[in-house]
Amino acid sequence: MSDRTGIGYDSHVFADGRPLILGGVEVPEAERGLDGYSDADALTHAIMDALLGAAGLGDIGVHFPDDDERFRDANSIELLDEVRGMVLDRGFGIAAVDSTVLCEAPRLGPHRDRMRETLANALGVEAARVNVKFGTNEGMGWVGRGEGVAAMAVATLERR
Repeated sequence: MSDRTGIGYDSHVFADGRPLILGGVEVPEAERGLDGYSDADALTHAIMDALLGAAGLGDIGVHFPDDDERFRDANSIELLDEVRGMVLDRGFGIAAVDSTVLCEAPRLGPHRDRMRETLANALGVEAARVNVKFGTNEGMGWVGRGEGVAAMAVATLERR
């Protein structure tokens, strides 16, 4: 089998006193950031899990455990670069990444292009191979109540 596909998911609750970082981009109009051991970049974490899954390399908890001090407040884009290296070492190239962020507020659309560029640079691919979409949860559940953010991603790898 030459092509492989993986799926990733991550979610974090909002926390006061932290910046909101998604796709490696700080969202300045956000009143709160996300709670997590690293920078809590749910979008980048979902993409990392999708890539690791497609390459058969487990998940981010295996490679970047939250009980390891090296990863406290880690920059997730730097971790994504490490994941890219793992994927390449397994003999795969990154064909495409598609992702969706669910968040009631703030509006994330104005940051889409910067997120795509930041993620693509970390992945070593052109931005056309990285798609980032946004949606709300229409007021339903914890995301709909504005308690946090969820992100999903699918990654397709091709054998090099």
